[in-house]
Amino acid sequence: MDAKIAFIYTIMSAGRKAVSKKKDWNTPPKYTDVVKEFFGQVDLDPCSNDHSTVCATHEYKLPVDGLKESWDYKNIYVNPPYGRDTERKTRIYDWIEKGMDAHLDYDSEVIYLIPVATNTSHFKDLIFKNGKGICFLKDTRLKFWSDGEEDKKGAPMACCMVYFGEDYMKFNNHFSEYGKCFEIPD
Repeated sequence: MDAKIAFIYTIMSAGRKAVSKKKDWNTPPKYTDVVKEFFGQVDLDPCSNDHSTVCATHEYKLPVDGLKESWDYKNIYVNPPYGRDTERKTRIYDWIEKGMDAHLDYDSEVIYLIPVATNTSHFKDLIFKNGKGICFLKDTRLKFWSDGEEDKKGAPMACCMVYFGEDYMKFNNHFSEYGKCFEIPD
């Protein structure tokens, strides 16, 4: 890579690689704690791993592909892979669509932790049309956990919690301490 391209890449990515090969960026415990408080119990974590902080009753871990398994569970928490999975040919849209379908088909309540990217098709086509609430988190550089420890660098993007369910006020009451919550109108 020549120096000019390397310089532009460094500015645009804050020095981070655009695609991480890591598959185990875990939700910080303060957020899994409020998710568990909201649900009482997380029934499904379809993107789990050995260091997950969710502790769901049912977990799908690679090599089991959570997108190919049933999501017929009451309370689902999803911290999906943020980029494209070139091996499985999936993207964040697929994960949000699967949760939206679980909400519509099984009356599941689903909470996502995702990057704030309101210009994307998953926001425009799925979240804004079928979601119930969103909480833009105060932590602008969310520190995910990796291998059981907090990663000190922080995420290169802002994150939010998105809710597919029927009780926005409950969502607001639990998550407003962590950011600004908005109800998504029908």
